[in-house]
Amino acid sequence: MPDQDQAELRLSAARLRQEHEDYDVAINAMIATGCDALRIQRMKKKKLAIKDKLSQIEDQIIPDIIA
Repeated sequence: MPDQDQAELRLSAARLRQEHEDYDVAINAMIATGCDALRIQRMKKKKLAIKDKLSQIEDQIIPDIIA
């Protein structure tokens, strides 16, 4: 994989990590304020989707090597 592609993947991963962390903070704030459970569940679902995307990108960055 070319270095530029590798750098773009790493940048995307960093953005997704930050977004995932932001969702975590928002969810905790919503729980603390007693927000609607349905909204919290939707936020958790979006957070999980971000985590899945992050995992896919990390798999592209660090491929499995079968020895």
